[in-house]
Amino acid sequence: MPLYNRLKEYRSDIKINQYEMGKLVGVSRQTISQIERGDYSPSVTLALKIAKVFHVAVEDIFIYEEEDSNE
Repeated sequence: MPLYNRLKEYRSDIKINQYEMGKLVGVSRQTISQIERGDYSPSVTLALKIAKVFHVAVEDIFIYEEEDSNE
């Protein structure tokens, strides 16, 4: 289940680091790092909190792409 994200890009746009982002949404810097690397998929609640920080829809930050079943 490929879930891509643009969190780092959005975070850079408002000039906050991973630690500050974590504080804003109630998680650790490590969790933000794992999300950005694609090693961790956030819960719906966390994804909503992240989107709210940037005043955008969840779909603007997190992109789900279905795997091609024809391969």
